[in-house]
Amino acid sequence: MHHFSTKYADILDQIDQFSPLKYGGSRNYIDGGVSYLSPYISRGVISTRQVLDHLMRKGYDFYKSEKFIQELAWRDYWQQIWIDQKEHIDFDLKHPQPDVDHYKLPKALSDAETGIEAIDKGINVLEESGYMHNHMRMYVAMLSCNVGKAHWLLPAKWMYYHLLDADWASNALSWQWVAGANSNKKYIANQANINKYCHSTQEDTFLDITYQDFEKINTPKHLLNCVPFTLTTELPKTNPLTIDESIPTFIYNSYQLDPTWNSTLQGNRILLLEPSHFNKYPISNKSLKFIIDLSENIDNIQLFVGEFTDLQKQLGASTIYYKEHPTTSHYHGNREERDWISDVKGNYSSFFKFWKKVKKEIYVVQ
Repeated sequence: MHHFSTKYADILDQIDQFSPLKYGGSRNYIDGGVSYLSPYISRGVISTRQVLDHLMRKGYDFYKSEKFIQELAWRDYWQQIWIDQKEHIDFDLKHPQPDVDHYKLPKALSDAETGIEAIDKGINVLEESGYMHNHMRMYVAMLSCNVGKAHWLLPAKWMYYHLLDADWASNALSWQWVAGANSNKKYIANQANINKYCHSTQEDTFLDITYQDFEKINTPKHLLNCVPFTLTTELPKTNPLTIDESIPTFIYNSYQLDPTWNSTLQGNRILLLEPSHFNKYPISNKSLKFIIDLSENIDNIQLFVGEFTDLQKQLGASTIYYKEHPTTSHYHGNREERDWISDVKGNYSSFFKFWKKVKKEIYVVQ
């Protein structure tokens, strides 16, 4: 089980040690050569551009590394949709999700008792470590929505709650893609596919069928059992802030923990945790601790639990700076752009339309 360090030097070393060449041929396997960088990208500790630049400086061939570079671009693609669509990504984006029987959380997910051994193991690993392989995420979403016929939203929130790399855009829109609400067809995988990529040997399950038989699959009764969504975030109590109004204030949040951001400038540095955000998108205690531990890479960071307007009142004449993100759209002050893999912006109808423009730009730059 992978250990996610929160020390910035370790994160930089992890970027340096990663091979995009190994990733290309093994990424779909549960034990494939993945980067384990997603929690740091989601939390804004590092950027997709930073990772790409480092790989190119090390001399990796662009085309041999393209599969991994595409994965970096997917992160930015989802974020661009979130910027454009705002809170609309919380709803079926392109089409109503087909074949929905209920809008609840399947008990089989929270209990890790889906009946598919590899998936149950993946859920247990998620709850223990905060990590789930991307292919496993697709299996879980497929099982919940396309076999269990749950609407995607609450199961997606359940997964987001446990993920250290919880990025609401990537998570919500990927679930919608699997469920057919953000794509033109539903994603399906049978037992043979799961066995292949998870190195399992299970047989005689409700998924041990051909793809042609998926159209007439009956939902197993245990996938129809539901539980209330009761997951919440327990935000910590904090000490009073010490503010010097003669210097600027740099505001960080759970999506913006870059220790290099304006690091040469003197300023008040505040990690803002807004109850309204975590009420809407709750995360686990493990994920919250991960965020707070990552913030310790930022010199003299102070923690504030409250809304932006509450913080603003305490800052007095101090000039506010923050980074652009959908979660900071209600902030007031000087907004600074975050780093992207390219200058391509906007909501493209498909990833590959977006990627075509990104690739043209970044390949020329390299």
